[in-house]
Amino acid sequence: MPGLIGKKIGMTSVFSADGKNVPCTVIEAGPCVVTQVKTVETDGYEAVQLAFDEKREKSTNQPQAGHFKKASTTPKRKVVEFAEFEQEFKLGDTLGVDFFEENSFVDITGISKGKGFQGVVKRHGFGGVGQSTHGQHNRLRAPGSIGAASYPARVFKGMRMAGRTGGDRVKVENLKVIKVIPENNLILVKGSVPGAKGSYLIIEK
Repeated sequence: MPGLIGKKIGMTSVFSADGKNVPCTVIEAGPCVVTQVKTVETDGYEAVQLAFDEKREKSTNQPQAGHFKKASTTPKRKVVEFAEFEQEFKLGDTLGVDFFEENSFVDITGISKGKGFQGVVKRHGFGGVGQSTHGQHNRLRAPGSIGAASYPARVFKGMRMAGRTGGDRVKVENLKVIKVIPENNLILVKGSVPGAKGSYLIIEK
């Protein structure tokens, strides 16, 4: 799907035409520079590589620096490939927020907030206090029985247990674009999107 790379700025709320207070996420979408155009003849598939967010030259290795120099642009932090653009692009072309339209719908992919090692109550929503399941006597946030005895003498894969939580690639579909602010390269999207403030997002039409 065609799209842009963005950065999550934070959350706010706006009033709709009928007076409802709508929560929304502010995203800096672009400007993105075309750093490579892939074709079936040379790469075996068609795609457009976009780059976003300035990066210091001293923090850029030589292969990356040469790649960006070929596109006549400065080094960038985030590079993503997109497919199925309707229009054709050349190296160095720039895409901005005018790529999106108000009241259209987009899919947004990001890396969810990492929460470290968490127990079953936070990770899987187990009952905990007041909803003590599994028959534990005095440990209200414990996982309870995990089902293994002398047979099968092991824990089955996929058992809901404590473990690392968050930090996963998450995609949220069909989010409505409430407002486009071209002068600041911002779009307002209804609802929340995965990731912390300042994290990169992939916004697909």
